[in-house]
Amino acid sequence: MPEPPIRPADANEAESVHFIEQIIQDDLASGKHASIHTRFPPEPNGYLHIGHAKAICLSFGIAEKYDGQVNLRFDDTNPEKESQEYVDAIRRDVSWLGYQWNGGEYFTSDYFEQLHGFAVQLIEHGHAYVDHQSPEEIAAGKGTPTKAGEDSPFRNRPTEENLQLFSEMRAGLHPDGHCVLRAKIDMAHPNMHMRDPVIYRIKRAHHHRTGDDWCIYPMYDFAHGQSDSIEGITHSLCTLEFEVHRPLYDWFIRTLGIFPSRQIEFARLNLDHTVMSKRKLLRLVEEGVVEGWDDPRMPTISGLRRRGFTPESIRTFCERVGIAKRENVIDFSLLEWALREHLNRVAPRAMAVLDPIKLVILNYPEGQSEMLPSENNPEDPSAGTREMPFSKVLYIEREDFKEEANKKWFRLAPGKTVRLKSAYIVRYLDHIKGPNGQVEEVHVEYFPDSKSGSDTSGIKAKGTLHWVNVETAEEAEVRLYDRLFSDPAPDGHADRDFMDFLNPDSLQVRSRCMVEPSLALARPGVPHQFTRLGYFTLDEKRTKDTGHMVWNRAVTLKDGWKGQG
Repeated sequence: MPEPPIRPADANEAESVHFIEQIIQDDLASGKHASIHTRFPPEPNGYLHIGHAKAICLSFGIAEKYDGQVNLRFDDTNPEKESQEYVDAIRRDVSWLGYQWNGGEYFTSDYFEQLHGFAVQLIEHGHAYVDHQSPEEIAAGKGTPTKAGEDSPFRNRPTEENLQLFSEMRAGLHPDGHCVLRAKIDMAHPNMHMRDPVIYRIKRAHHHRTGDDWCIYPMYDFAHGQSDSIEGITHSLCTLEFEVHRPLYDWFIRTLGIFPSRQIEFARLNLDHTVMSKRKLLRLVEEGVVEGWDDPRMPTISGLRRRGFTPESIRTFCERVGIAKRENVIDFSLLEWALREHLNRVAPRAMAVLDPIKLVILNYPEGQSEMLPSENNPEDPSAGTREMPFSKVLYIEREDFKEEANKKWFRLAPGKTVRLKSAYIVRYLDHIKGPNGQVEEVHVEYFPDSKSGSDTSGIKAKGTLHWVNVETAEEAEVRLYDRLFSDPAPDGHADRDFMDFLNPDSLQVRSRCMVEPSLALARPGVPHQFTRLGYFTLDEKRTKDTGHMVWNRAVTLKDGWKGQG
């Protein structure tokens, strides 16, 4: 598959701005706002994924560009599914992406008392009532998009009775599900969300911050806009699924007479060969399909980080995807392209052999060894070189030798000559098989005057192989990752479960791999390019647990995905 067609920006063309930036520029130019204030409001009920990264880059990036402020606010109104673990993970991921919440960190639970006061205000002005209908009765009473709803039999309760009942709800005098508080708007409104939505429910659940102080919790639609208003958010940026909620967002703010935050919607990020629903990602974790939220196959930010993605590559990806009003599905290859583009410039090079066989240089002096310089990064001359130990017996990749090969085979085979990277040119002499019939050793001769950097041999070798020295090689485990799903839209089949499309080859584990000795000093989070193999990063968690090096492949050198979708 060819690389995604990305056109570099022309330095001479005027900077283009998307529709949200245009709104912000107009608001600043008109004096509507002296400065802008955005927020990122994740619910702490799971780990952030690549879709959230787009929202983070937008809200934080715009605030940064226009010298504004941005808040990190945890929408913690559903205590049964939320935890401190998720709060900590969200903080960690946002910081890792390179952003800081200069407007402060907040929780919707900070406003529980104020939100309760807003609810009381609505009741006092005849805009809310306590409803004793069951959830099924409420849903049936709302009608359909083409048929108006019917008023609840409790809709016209006296204000004093509603206030008393709501007070009893807060005091815990009624069981879960016994009644709810609903906004009193319009049961014939064409927007279903405006048909007397539920704004408070009774839920006896321990909250990770407020403990058991509350047994009633506000619904998202009630808490969202008011929290924005309390914080003075000028531009509340949401994904398109909240567009139909905006009339309700505006109604609450207008009816309560509070700071008029403005909600603006943009297209969410949809990535092929994956799922973005936190509920479905949680199922993958709970059913043991992956080893956790940070499994390198997961589209979570922590999973991508563990796999070897960099903050720069993710931010570049989000920039290339852009901000629009229309939903579309982005090719996973674009995300991989962004990583390759960054790592090609910054990743140090190293050599590793994943399926080793011995290469014996018969005419190399017994007991001799030498140190050969090898570039750390040809894209960055300032990266310098490292010394590679070289001697008589080396490891090469099993797939780099064929017993029979045609003229288009430029690796090692009878009659073939190849260069060992940063070393010498060698010519095939013989090979030895083991009891199982597999090749165990390949014997070659080397040309002493063909050393890289000072080659005077005149020999032309079309192929170049990577290698490691047997005497100094370090053993490692290497984990090769690919797309978690074989279908480009695993959750897009009405008659199939998304789990039916799991890719059985999403993980291949290679043990007893051999890597150059310099990698013993590698640090987690610093990706390396393994020559000819791809980009890899040390898995801190598995390395610590197993006591030996474990490397994760972040991405191949080229896009080799064939897919099955």
